[in-house]
Amino acid sequence: MGTLEIWLLAFSLAMDCFTVSVTSGVIMRRIHWSTVLTMSFFFGLFQGLMPLLGWFSASRFYHLIESFDHWIAFGLLAFLGVRMIKESLWGDDDKCCFDPTRLKVILTLAVATSIDALAVGISFACTNMDTFSDIALPIIIIGVVSFILSIIGNLIGVSLGKHINLRMELWGGIILIGIGIRILVEHLS
Repeated sequence: MGTLEIWLLAFSLAMDCFTVSVTSGVIMRRIHWSTVLTMSFFFGLFQGLMPLLGWFSASRFYHLIESFDHWIAFGLLAFLGVRMIKESLWGDDDKCCFDPTRLKVILTLAVATSIDALAVGISFACTNMDTFSDIALPIIIIGVVSFILSIIGNLIGVSLGKHINLRMELWGGIILIGIGIRILVEHLS
């Protein structure tokens, strides 16, 4: 795998992180640097670790999760999305149930958005990347790109949130469900 391919792969994997970060920024409406950096850190960490995990387990455990990994990602994103939509439509306007500042929410989003990276790690094992030194550079690039795009996404989202007075939890929920459906359709087709 060439350097250009690695960078393109990193950017494509980071798009879900970017989108979720924009949505979270819109909901927060102001910059919470601790949340932005925590979210970006965990998005980058999981995007970097999942290919390593996929590569490591490809020969041992892939057959156990291959048939339903996309359902896991879809389920996590759909759960959060439905929860956001429900809160937007029937919740107390002053209370946000989907709180992107909560570590539990950040970790759930980090796992859900990194399932594709697990599959990439499995593909690394199938493309003659036999040693850790073969995959070290790709996983570092994937993690760093996800980290940076998550920060940018949060900042864009905060900027949009200040200027848009829509029910952003509703749109955020729709976006999360849409990402989950895209993951599901890609894996089922």
